[in-house]
Formats: sequence, structure tokens, C-alpha cells
Amino acid sequence: MDFRLMGLDAPILHALQLLDAANTTAAPADDKSAANVPSRTYVRDARAMAATPADVKEYPNSYVFVVDMPGLKSGDIKVLVEDGNVLLISGERKREEEEKDGAKYVRMERRVGKFMRKFVLPENANTDAVSAVCQDGVLTVTVQKLPPPEPKKPKTIEVQIG
Repeated sequence: MDFRLMGLDAPILHALQLLDAANTTAAPADDKSAANVPSRTYVRDARAMAATPADVKEYPNSYVFVVDMPGLKSGDIKVLVEDGNVLLISGERKREEEEKDGAKYVRMERRVGKFMRKFVLPENANTDAVSAVCQDGVLTVTVQKLPPPEPKKPKTIEVQIG
């Protein structure tokens, strides 16, 4: 069921639709509908993007991306600029060992798995001036803006009489 037809276009609904498509039985190799089933990696990334909250702020001189990355150290977080204008923020929190000192999980509610967000940067973003700071599980990525182009001065052309 396509929820976008009803005006519901949230990322989590898109991820659930992908999961539903991935969980259906595989079609035979000669069936053309099999080409529409997303790969497991695509589904995993879509789920990670839907479950990773982020805020985007625009300042006069920069764009700031604030992403929750609970339980991750700064060395576990990757910040990349792909294809010249796509900011990719990712990381993965691994599940802790279950059998330490004979302890077993009775309840596990904290999030484990992949964190990921992709942002298409505007044309005036300076991809050479990107900085990232992680503090208390919150990652702040700052992308500086390019200076505005100087307006071209009108060129005066002398009209000759002739």
C-alpha cells in the first residue's frame, strides 16, 4: 500500500513499505517484478535514515546539522561529502556482550545498530569547510557557506557618432 497517495510521506512509513517489499517471497528470475524489490543493504540504510533524528539550521554564514548519535564515540562516527554535494553522516552502535559475569539481558530498549542520514547540500555550501563536533551523544556538523558572488558592475560602452 502506498501511503504517499493519502498524503502520508513520513520517512518511517517509507521504510516500513520497503520492509514489507523485502519480506515478500522472491519472484522467479524471469519475473520482471523482482527488479522492484530493494536489496537488504538499501532496506537497512532506509531504516537507519528513518530512525536517526536530525535538525538542520541555516545561519547567515553556515548550515548546521544536529544529529542524535547516542552511545557512539567520535571515532565511531563517519562524516563524508559524497558526489560533491551530499553530506553523509553514519555510525554503528554494536550490541554489548551478553554473558559478562553470568549476566543476561532481561530487557533491552536502548538503540543498537546503524545510524545514518544523508543531506543534499545547497549550491552555496563550501564542502571544503566542514567541521564536526560530538558531545554527549549529539553530533554537530557545520558546513560554511561560500561568499556571495560580487555583483558585476555595469560596463559602460561609449557610443560613437559615425
